[in-house]
Amino acid sequence: MKKILLGAALFLGVIQTQAQENNLQLKGTVADTIVPYVYLQKFHNKMFTTIDSVKVTDGNFSFKTKVKTPELYGLSVNTQSSPLYVFLEKTPIIVKLSPKKYYSTSVVEGSVSQDLFEKYKKSNDIEISKFITENPKSIVSAYVLYRNWSYRLSPEQIRQNIALLDKSLQNTTYVKELKDLALVLDGLAVGKKAPDFTANDPQGKPVHFYENLKGYTLVDFWASWCGPCRRENPNVVAAYKEFHDKGFNIVGVSLDKKKENWIKRIQDDNLSWTHVSDLLFWNSAVAKLYGVRAIPGNYLVDSNGIIVAKNLQGEELQATLKLLLDKKI
Repeated sequence: MKKILLGAALFLGVIQTQAQENNLQLKGTVADTIVPYVYLQKFHNKMFTTIDSVKVTDGNFSFKTKVKTPELYGLSVNTQSSPLYVFLEKTPIIVKLSPKKYYSTSVVEGSVSQDLFEKYKKSNDIEISKFITENPKSIVSAYVLYRNWSYRLSPEQIRQNIALLDKSLQNTTYVKELKDLALVLDGLAVGKKAPDFTANDPQGKPVHFYENLKGYTLVDFWASWCGPCRRENPNVVAAYKEFHDKGFNIVGVSLDKKKENWIKRIQDDNLSWTHVSDLLFWNSAVAKLYGVRAIPGNYLVDSNGIIVAKNLQGEELQATLKLLLDKKI
């Protein structure tokens, strides 16, 4: 009987550390500006969706929304821009919300998870396994592994870090998506067959990827809103000009949301190759198929659909193409 009671107690202890629905005790002030509303947003797949809003009265606001905690949410005065990232808990939390400079001067009090998140952001040379080992039960550990490290790690490294997380975090959305990502990446190693896909070009015409496999094809993931992508585009353009006649092709896959922005940047950056997008931002079906968690990113595929290299940028792209296509080498 004692063993049964002990097991039940341990089980309840685990449950108590998992995300539970609670009525928020969240209040705060809006600084530096006068706005009518503050919006509460839920984070998922690098995107925020508004789930509630409250009026701002004399600069004050208060939320009592029933949400799962501990968990990452966003607070914003404008749903069209990035919010303040806030780890909410069932404890009373006070926020000084300052929209200027991307909410960088905002202050959050009362959230242990938020305190750890702020410490993480200010630290240099973080080693993710060490961070998780030091904070195995924190939702922040699961979040940063998912958000900041998944695109840097191999499938095996992702699994090794998941194993360092406490059992109470194993059923979180972050860990579930990391496990799915590791499975996808298993099939995307160099030497594996690249997934086929069909997506629409800017004119709405379906493009079948395998029908474009001639010589070597770069599946290039980018977006008009992505600064690093725009800075990398001149390198891709230079490679295309030098090697297209020798058998180098590109299929650009955009993670854009607005068609007009996508088309404008294609023209502005002189990206004169095949382009496709479903205009679903991070919900892009092709990006999910290829396990893309950060852009710019790419896969170089041969005429048989076999992945020969990935994430080639700058001089590395041209050097690889010279080895593959320049008959003088």
